[in-house]
Amino acid sequence: MQELSRLEAAVAPWHRLHGRLEDLAILAELAAAEEDPAAYAPEIQAEIPAAREQLERLEMADLLSGPHDAGNAILEINSGAGGTESCDWVTMLLRMYLRWAERGGYKTEILDETPGDVAGMKSVIVRVAGPSAYGYLKAEHGVHRLIRISPFDANKRRHTSFASVDVVPEIEEAEEIEIHPDDLRIDYFRSSGAGGQNVQKNETAVRLTHLPTGLVVSCQNERSQMKNREFATKVLQSRLAERQRKEAAAKMDELRGEKGAIEFGHQIRTYTFQPYTQVKDHRTNAEIGNIIAVMDGEIAPFINAYLQQFRSNGS
Repeated sequence: MQELSRLEAAVAPWHRLHGRLEDLAILAELAAAEEDPAAYAPEIQAEIPAAREQLERLEMADLLSGPHDAGNAILEINSGAGGTESCDWVTMLLRMYLRWAERGGYKTEILDETPGDVAGMKSVIVRVAGPSAYGYLKAEHGVHRLIRISPFDANKRRHTSFASVDVVPEIEEAEEIEIHPDDLRIDYFRSSGAGGQNVQKNETAVRLTHLPTGLVVSCQNERSQMKNREFATKVLQSRLAERQRKEAAAKMDELRGEKGAIEFGHQIRTYTFQPYTQVKDHRTNAEIGNIIAVMDGEIAPFINAYLQQFRSNGS
């Protein structure tokens, strides 16, 4: 009955659109039969864009029909080649995704972050909660390349730096993935902070190591040791589930794509600030010249282009 309800809910909008188009066709026939067809023109012209918009929404929903597309996502950004510049690039990408999530009404929570030695972050893990968060963000998996004049270079030279974005679906039910206690090493440590009153006096941060696979997850966002362990466990379950799906499907790029080095030649998208401004996705050839808008979260054109290509390739 639950499956039937789900399917009925998926089909109902298409039936409504079909009825809307039939009404539009009847209206056009009536206009053709009148002596003054132009009298119907305003109503018809107003209805066509609305029907087109409804169709586009339904087509996009159809693109997000994977087994985990409807759920939450866990997004991880790691610095690569580029040193301090790369760590700053992680911070810039984090802001971009947080702004995208804010625009889309998604809730975000930073589960763990490792600060850079000079500036920025070496890595950060974010939970993005909301309808189809994973379905959209899976398009962002890969290496992102930045070209700009570095603010950390006294000679104002142009630098290229890299960061990798990894996205996995959040596992809603813990029973999907069972972790044997003997396979887990748990370490507790003090959360890192800005110093002063922000420094944690107690060891509330948690690091989980899954011994059979070597996967390591840490969480220090919450003040409660129990909460940090709960979030870390959920992230670990999600990564183990992703690993199982890959092994079962025997395709390394089914959900997360092939994982390469975080350096030149592996990028999926390039963000150029100098000598011109442009963001180009190398998978779809989608381009946007307004790089400021992109860094402010306007990444929907890249996501939509990827999803369209993803479906047309039969993936």
